Amino acid sequence: MYLLATTFWEKIEKIDQWLFIQVNSHLTNPVFDQVMPFMREALHWVPLYLFLIVFALLNFKGKGAWWILFFIVTVALTDMIGNYGFKHNFQRLRPCNDPDFFMHVRLMVNHCSSGFSFTSNHAANHFGIATFFYITTRSWLKRWAIAGWVWAGIISYAQVYVGVHYPLDILGGALLGLLIGTFTGSVFNNRNGIAIFGTQPTVSS
Repeated sequence: MYLLATTFWEKIEKIDQWLFIQVNSHLTNPVFDQVMPFMREALHWVPLYLFLIVFALLNFKGKGAWWILFFIVTVALTDMIGNYGFKHNFQRLRPCNDPDFFMHVRLMVNHCSSGFSFTSNHAANHFGIATFFYITTRSWLKRWAIAGWVWAGIISYAQVYVGVHYPLDILGGALLGLLIGTFTGSVFNNRNGIAIFGTQPTVSS
């Protein structure tokens, strides 16, 4: 059983490495070489986060503060579970730090983080935010609420493009973010008296 599991993982890892090489080295162009490093930098998105906070507070007052709190909880949960539930247990090396693989990496950032690779916290955080955003705003924004997932997908793809994560890291992080975002968004929607985006369900006493 152990040998079977090992062989299976080796096959998955080879496919993962092949996909990484396709994205990082073959499916490249000068435009993406400029855009992707910018997209994956968290500090570049601070103005967007500040806008969401100000927008919620100005338009929904105290109820908007609850939305912000759940937003922050979503990020905190994805970050902590990604780090302590996955990274420290799997201890998978990043492609740019793996001594047996780094020669295949086209690194497009100034340095390769010393942290572990699985799962990607960038993917977990942004898919968690996007899912929470979708669940809490879909009755108000309609189909435009899926924009968060497009944004999260581009940022996650950028992690592979610049050479700091494998595709499997992104998939794991995205699934984690979807689960946590669904949980926090559902709790927010079902909380009595907090229906700020369109018509949300309320809990009867």
